[in-house]
Amino acid sequence: MVCGRVFPQGQGVVIRLGDEVLEFHSSRCFSKFAKTLLERIPFDSIKGYVKKVRSEYEELVTEKQKLRAKRIA
Repeated sequence: MVCGRVFPQGQGVVIRLGDEVLEFHSSRCFSKFAKTLLERIPFDSIKGYVKKVRSEYEELVTEKQKLRAKRIA
């Protein structure tokens, strides 16, 4: 548990990274943690991952826009 707040099993956000388990009671709590983590990691270490994930999300947005355009037409 990261923030110290207890929550019922099946709720909250749980992320497993290797042997680490990070538990957050809410998406807002996770967002605060992720923001702090990303601010502390040297950008050169994650630059490639940032570009790749951004590209994947941009592709998803483009695909969704194409699907919406097909339904309207």
